[in-house]
Amino acid sequence: MSLRRNDSLLYLLMALLGLLVLFPTLRWLVNEWWSNDYYSHGVLVPVISAYFAWRLLPRVERKPSNMGLFLLVAALAVYLLALFQRAYFISSLGMIGILAGVVWYLWGWTALKRLAFPLAFLVFMVPLPFVEASSLPLSLLTGQISTQVMQGLGLDVTVHGASVSLANANLVVGAQCSGLRSIVALFTLVAVFAYVVEGPRLSKLLLALSAIPIAILGNIMRVSTLLWVADRWGVEAGFKYYHDYSGIFFFLFAFLCLILLGQLLRCRNIRTDLL
Repeated sequence: MSLRRNDSLLYLLMALLGLLVLFPTLRWLVNEWWSNDYYSHGVLVPVISAYFAWRLLPRVERKPSNMGLFLLVAALAVYLLALFQRAYFISSLGMIGILAGVVWYLWGWTALKRLAFPLAFLVFMVPLPFVEASSLPLSLLTGQISTQVMQGLGLDVTVHGASVSLANANLVVGAQCSGLRSIVALFTLVAVFAYVVEGPRLSKLLLALSAIPIAILGNIMRVSTLLWVADRWGVEAGFKYYHDYSGIFFFLFAFLCLILLGQLLRCRNIRTDLL
């Protein structure tokens, strides 16, 4: 009983010390989740990851390994260096490495392999700098393709860079039309979906990778129909009403397509060890 109590105190002390060291990066992450539209889903990622870890870890025999100290020290060095440079997205990745090192050290290699997905899934909570930077090029590409689609359907519309001209209005395709927010959120959701369903590994990989083209095509459909609504009922109807409320429907449509694709790829049943 005394040894068990000492272990509990040691774990509590390690947790408190870890929170103290990780606090600057955790504070940055929370601020990003609150202010960055592309990562507003980030607050759910550690909750989902913790649930998976809670379900999986008790099923693994604990075999502590000092090898985990090498990963722990290396990840801690990366974390502190990135924190000193205020490269918070790198320190966030380093934090995930620290957690992996702790698991390896306290529970062993088997536990680390078992928790590989819950740990790797935490990457989806980290706002990567290239995501927001790619929104404008993607929006321009979406505007070009959507315009060509509607031209093929007979709509009188032309595009010059970010400017789209309709018969009754001139529009600007901004970063918000890139669909990148839906891509990031959908890819996160599909990662969970591919993990919790049973099926061949290749099928699950194809299912996860298909999230990007499906989300892009769904967004092209959304922008194309937005141009049609703006041409038929005016800019206010297209950009004030349809633009604001259509995104959720196309997101659900894209996810429905992924579920149907999962059926075709034989990814149908939920894993029993996660229930």
